Parts: sequence; structure tokens; C-alpha cells
Amino acid sequence: MAWSMTEGYAALDPCVHCGFCLPACPTYLATGDEADSPRGRIVLMRALERGEIPADDPALVQHLDACLGCRGCEPVCPSGVGYGRGLEAAREELFRARRLPPLARAILGALREPRVWRPLFRAARLLRGTGIPARLAGRGRLGFAMGMLASTRTGRRGDGRPAPGQAAGAGTGGVGAAGPPSGAGPHPSVALFRGCVMDLLFDHVHEATRRTLEANGYEVREVPGQVCCGALHEHAGDRETARALARRNLRALAGAADYIVVNSAGCGALLKDYGHLLGGEEAERFAARVRDVSELLAERGPRPGAPLALEVAYDAPCHLQHAQRVQAAPLAVLGAIPGLRLRVLPGSDRCCGSAGIYSLLHPALARDVLEEKLRSFRQAQGLELVATGNPGCLMQIGAGIRAAGLPLQVVHPVELLDWSYRRAGFYDGRPGGVAPP
Repeated sequence: MAWSMTEGYAALDPCVHCGFCLPACPTYLATGDEADSPRGRIVLMRALERGEIPADDPALVQHLDACLGCRGCEPVCPSGVGYGRGLEAAREELFRARRLPPLARAILGALREPRVWRPLFRAARLLRGTGIPARLAGRGRLGFAMGMLASTRTGRRGDGRPAPGQAAGAGTGGVGAAGPPSGAGPHPSVALFRGCVMDLLFDHVHEATRRTLEANGYEVREVPGQVCCGALHEHAGDRETARALARRNLRALAGAADYIVVNSAGCGALLKDYGHLLGGEEAERFAARVRDVSELLAERGPRPGAPLALEVAYDAPCHLQHAQRVQAAPLAVLGAIPGLRLRVLPGSDRCCGSAGIYSLLHPALARDVLEEKLRSFRQAQGLELVATGNPGCLMQIGAGIRAAGLPLQVVHPVELLDWSYRRAGFYDGRPGGVAPP
């Protein structure tokens, strides 16, 4: 059976209002308002459940809508409160009782059908290709939006020069030719989940995912008929649309491969939760086969590539670190790159303020949340790159870096491994193989 709202609210039962969650909550740290903390929101959700506050109460809506849904409060909770489940129940109740803001309705409506969102994202990609978004990137609302779009571009400097550590004509670093690692055993099959934003604005990450997995002994398959994962709809409380999209993905991907690989932390968190969303053995089996790309690569080592002399900070996406509880695998991927100097900066496990479409609906608060990370980046001497494994984070952090004028670039961790493998010559003579940029 699929879940019920009663079950969601029940996950809040262990809360003893101790307050350990407060310093882990980005919105509470930004506003200082108890109602913008997990503890305060649990009080509001309980009042909603009991009917003491109506679902269309403006103050209730304001404080629950202001939650990023990052679930950073869950790992620090000594009582094991399922805050995320409670928030799902409350937002579903709010969704049924009110109309979403026009911008949210437009975005969620477009993402229901590929025939709608594909032309929109293609147009965005064409605009990105003109270089106008990069030139208009800045601090204002329009400038920040342009910076987000500019940050979807492949890992190269904005002036078109090669990315750091990627000198043209670089040697192979003494690493052997292409092929899976010795002793890797049979080749597990992997179906690539393409998603929506990732498919058209981050297709370079999909290609890097394919190449690095194949270099580590996986057989990567393309599967037609996929749609948006439904995560943004689920976050907004529109669970019926999220379920409809989930069923379409189940039909497309059922039996397609041994694993379903995802390189978007937000998509991966919901795909792994399809059993909870839909109920039933088929959905449970599907969810059990979903893996983040870093998990599959770490399972095979991954094999080391050629050296990259780079200073890189890893920033953990919330839905990878907190929702999926995948913490070591991305570090193992980056650790397979010789010469790369990896840093985990203070606050790297906290939300950047992206949270799906949150940064578009609550731009001021999202920017306040992001500021802590930007401060950490400014203080990191010699830092060149920030690596994070979620499209929203790549766009939010990338736009923030551009607005702050920091000499940094944001990339997906698998891109860095791909650069290392290119320099090592792993792709020489293979379809899709290219020389280092």
C-alpha cells in the first residue's frame, strides 16, 4: 500500500522538543525565528493535523513553505524524528487546500509532459550558447537567474579557455589503456535515468557518467519512455502527479538493467523512495535497484586515472547526504584522481538554498542560506573548483559564485573523474572518446 498522511504525521511522534535540530536548520540560522526551525514547524504540523489551524492559514503556509526540505535536522536528532515524512504529509494537506503560486504552477505543469518541457529546456540551452546569460549574471533577481543558467554549461571557464588542470596536449600520466579494471568480473548492466533538467541542460554529465561507468566495467543502456522523476511535484505536495510520473518511469525502466543509475541527488532520493510513494512489490523492487553514480563507481574502486593538480572543495547535496545517506562514495570517486587536493569545508553538509524550485519562489531567503557557503569559499585559499552532485546545487552555487565575483567553477564529481580518465587515455579509439579539452 502507498502511504497515508496519518503515517506521515506519526513519524513526528518521537520529537521531545530538545532543540538539537535548531543549529542544523539553514532557515532558522537565517531568520532566527523559532517557527522557521524544525521544532517550531513540528508544533505547527501537529496543530494542522489536529485541526487547530486551517490548512490555508497564511502564517502556517508561510513557515511550512519556507522549509527547504533539506532534512539536515534528521541526522542530528537524538530521538530519530522522521521530519521529512511529516513535512510530506503537511504539504500534501496544504496542496489540497490552496492554490500554489503562479510560478510554481507553471513550472510543475510544464514538467508533467516531455512534449512541454523539452522545447523549453532546448530554448534555454540555445540562450546559454549565446553567452548572454554569462554576461548578464549578477546579484539582482534577473542576474542571479542568468547565472544559474550559465552554470549549467560544461566544465570550462566562462572565457572558453580549458578548465583548470586540463592543459591541451597533456600526457597520459603513465596510466594504461582503456578497458575495465582487471579482475572486475562480469559486466553489470546499468540503465541511465535521464530526468528532465539533467537530460537537456546537463547532458555533458550524462556523457561523463556513461564513460566513467564503462571504464569501470559497467554496461550502460539507454532506455526510452522516461519522464521527469516527480520530485518537484512531491516536494510541493502534489503527490498524485508525482505518482503518475513514477508509474510511467516504472513502466519504462522495469527489467531494463541490473541497476538504475542517477547522477542527480534530488531525482535519486525520490526514485529510491518509489516503494514508499507507490506501494507494492514492483515499486519496492524498482527502488532497490536505484544507485547514485558515485555508489556504482565506488563499488568498483573506482579505478584511478591520470593526475589532475586541482584544489577542489566537495559540497554535499542534501538529498544525497541526508535523504539517501550516501556520504563516503562521492569522496571515493574524487579520491581516485591522483594529484587532486580535496577539501571538505565547514558547512559543506548544509543546504545551499536551491531545494528544487525554492530559490525561484523564495529568492531572498535562498540567497541568505547560500551566503554561508560563499563565505567559506572566500576563506579557502587557493580553491579552484567546487564539486557537487545535484543540478539545483550546481546552478545555485554557480550563480552565487558569479554574483560574488569569486574565481571558482562548479562541476559534478563525475566530470572530474571523466577529465582524469580522458587524460589517462582510457577513451582513446572508443566511441565518444575525446582528447582532454
